[in-house]
Amino acid sequence: MPIIKPSAELRNNYGEISEFCHKHKEPVFITKNGTGDLAVMSIEAYEEMAGRFELHALLEAGLEDMREGRGIPSEEVFAGLRGKLKRRHEEV
Repeated sequence: MPIIKPSAELRNNYGEISEFCHKHKEPVFITKNGTGDLAVMSIEAYEEMAGRFELHALLEAGLEDMREGRGIPSEEVFAGLRGKLKRRHEEV
C-alpha cells in the first residue's frame, strides 16, 4: 500500500520520511493541495530502479536485434569462446 503524505509532512517530518524510505526501500508520495505532486525515495532505491530500467532497455535492444536478424546464434558464440579458451590454454 503506498504511503501518501501532504507536503507539510515532508517539511515538518523530513527525518521520519527519510528513515522510512531507507528502511523500507519504498517511495513516499507527497501531495500538494490534495493532488499528487512528488515521489520521494532513497538514493539506493532510485539507483536500483534506474538500473532495472537500463537493463530492460538493453534487453529490449537485444531482442530487437534478434528480430531484425542482427544476432549471432548461441552455438557460434560458444564455439568462438571455446576456441579462445583452448588457444589460451595452449599458450600457457
